[in-house]
Amino acid sequence: MSRDQQQSVTSRLLGGALAGLVGGLTASAAMDAFQAGIAALSKNRGSQGDGEPATVKAADSIAKATIGHDIADGDKPLAGQAVHYALGAALGVAYGMAAAVRPGVTKGYGVAFGLTTATVLDEAAVPAAGLGDAPWRSPLSSHAYGVASHLVFGTVTEMVRRRVAAGLTPKR
Repeated sequence: MSRDQQQSVTSRLLGGALAGLVGGLTASAAMDAFQAGIAALSKNRGSQGDGEPATVKAADSIAKATIGHDIADGDKPLAGQAVHYALGAALGVAYGMAAAVRPGVTKGYGVAFGLTTATVLDEAAVPAAGLGDAPWRSPLSSHAYGVASHLVFGTVTEMVRRRVAAGLTPKR
């Protein structure tokens, strides 16, 4: 590969990472807003949550491993949000870089990305890490909520990524 080709690939990857970062952070905020709306509807119907979110449990696990103790109860919501946004940013960066070199990953306007994150995170990684119940022990409504939340995440990531990437592309 020539030096110009290497610079072109590097430039595309860096641009993709930046576009994905902005997309992932924006999508994390959109996912939060969606989940807050669902929670408000659920509270109006008398439904109760089922314990701490996986992001809070993850933050607690990270704290135990790094500083040797749990996060103070008052700090748990912020710590959970930090995990949520850090993961959203990392996923966005990976997606943006993949889109920069393999544009086919963006087909479906982020729906496949959203479904993949729902499946890998909610159905596999969270239970495997002990941060949530096994899929077969969770109610169908929990699966639907996770899929819907991640569809919001995937489509918003792609929408924002496209806009940012278009702004990074030199005009000819």
